[in-house]
Amino acid sequence: MLTLRKSAERGYADHGWLKSFHSFSFANYFDPAHMGFGNLRVINEDRIAPGTGFGTHGHRDMEIISYVLSGNLAHQDSMGNVKGIPPGDVQRMSAGSGVRHSEFNHAKGEQTHFLQIWIEPNVTGIDPGYEQKTVPETAKRGQLALVAAPEASEHSVKIHADARMYAGLFTGAESAQLALDAARKAYVFLIRGTLQANGHTLQAGDAAMLEGETLLALSAGQEAEVLVFDLAA
Repeated sequence: MLTLRKSAERGYADHGWLKSFHSFSFANYFDPAHMGFGNLRVINEDRIAPGTGFGTHGHRDMEIISYVLSGNLAHQDSMGNVKGIPPGDVQRMSAGSGVRHSEFNHAKGEQTHFLQIWIEPNVTGIDPGYEQKTVPETAKRGQLALVAAPEASEHSVKIHADARMYAGLFTGAESAQLALDAARKAYVFLIRGTLQANGHTLQAGDAAMLEGETLLALSAGQEAEVLVFDLAA
């Protein structure tokens, strides 16, 4: 079964300095039909105005992934990490027993556009951790690159969760297939462009939720950038 959710159906918050679309219930946006999908709990599409950002705040027992689309995200945390996250990088922060961090856009005159993703961990109370990797465009062009998984690899950060996250870029005749376990769930989120998932057309901000399926086929992309999640049910 494949269920589509259109971009316009997402929650939306405009804080002036921050404009955010929520795929799942978050902060003041509550929709009991969309509390998460499998162990995927949050996908927030955030746009931070220049010179602003999230002040220091805390998290615990959550795998938090940042995927920057434009601009640069300045990260600082209680583990001593002071990093800049440019487009093409994937950042993972394991909140574990507790971590505090801030995220700012220090660019002058340039908005920072990124995805904030939370995945529920399969272990709790661990020491907090940080990892950041660059995923070159060539690794994503016309294919799905593994960018987050329980085991680290060349382009993937290690998450303490029963989930895998892939990123791909598709246009024209480029296509890809991903074998799925019918006992698990898969979530497709189209960041930009247009793309077909198992024959269903997605526009930017749309999502496809798959249950009981054994194959995901992506095709007919037009300047498409997509994330795919393989999730515990």
